[in-house]
Amino acid sequence: MKAVSRMGGLAYVLALAIAILDQLSKTWVIGALDGIRRSSLDVWGPLRLTLVLNGGVSFGLLQGDGSWGRWVLAFFELAVVVFLAVWVRRTDRPLSGLAVGLIMGGALGNVLDRLRFGYVVDFIDVQRLYFPWVFNLADSAITVGVALLLAENLILPPKAEI
Repeated sequence: MKAVSRMGGLAYVLALAIAILDQLSKTWVIGALDGIRRSSLDVWGPLRLTLVLNGGVSFGLLQGDGSWGRWVLAFFELAVVVFLAVWVRRTDRPLSGLAVGLIMGGALGNVLDRLRFGYVVDFIDVQRLYFPWVFNLADSAITVGVALLLAENLILPPKAEI
């Protein structure tokens, strides 16, 4: 088996950092908003902290009702992480390493919530900007990672195979 490329290593380190930051932010928010569930705390401008317990995937889509939904979504998220970890291990493109690291870290952060609590903790609320969903750091990382992968594949030419 070949060694992990430098960009693959970047993806792994970034994924771990995102998952840790995501878990720390959720732990802080749960402590700060304990007893205020579904109430909002104004932070600054359009930003509010609103504790939402999300049984679905990113931005509350595809709600996983019942305990079986929790495990199906957790298994799917873990499968995505494993697939991406294998796929990125030999990449030499910096943007790929960055994008996949963000996606893996976000998926890991959310799956840890699902395994610990049975739901994902969401708290970033910018509904004053007409964005209707409450989300978290992991959701943001996944969204930015997917956007970077799309941009890379639309803008950069495919690497010539020798």
